[in-house]
Amino acid sequence: MARKKTVRKVSAKKTAKKTAKKTAKKTAKKTAKKTAGIVAKQAAKKATRQSPPLGRPRIAGSAELDMEFKQDFGARQIFQFLGVHTFKELEAFSPDEITDRVINPLVQAVERIRKKLAMANRHLSGDEKFAREFLAEFARLTGKSS
Repeated sequence: MARKKTVRKVSAKKTAKKTAKKTAKKTAKKTAKKTAGIVAKQAAKKATRQSPPLGRPRIAGSAELDMEFKQDFGARQIFQFLGVHTFKELEAFSPDEITDRVINPLVQAVERIRKKLAMANRHLSGDEKFAREFLAEFARLTGKSS
């Protein structure tokens, strides 16, 4: 004789919990798919909005910068400092790179001025703290007391 299998009775609460978990998982997947689709559409719209073509260049890349910037002395000084003569050469630089290359020598010159003044026990307006710190560091490095 075959034995009858006993069936366990599962409480209604446990069944309700399981179905709630399953439906929560399904809705989470659906919302994730929807938001991913929306995000992808927005990114595609941004890409099309951000990159309108400039069109055909009006000036050749081999054109001389000095001819186009005859009246702008400041721009011509920057071109001379960078050592560029054509539009193609200038386009190799980013705006931040040009700014850094032009400003760095000025910043270094001001630092040299501050140090020379500190060595003479003098300072620029509002720069006394730097002079004191520089002299203290100089004395520490050289082993001299001021």
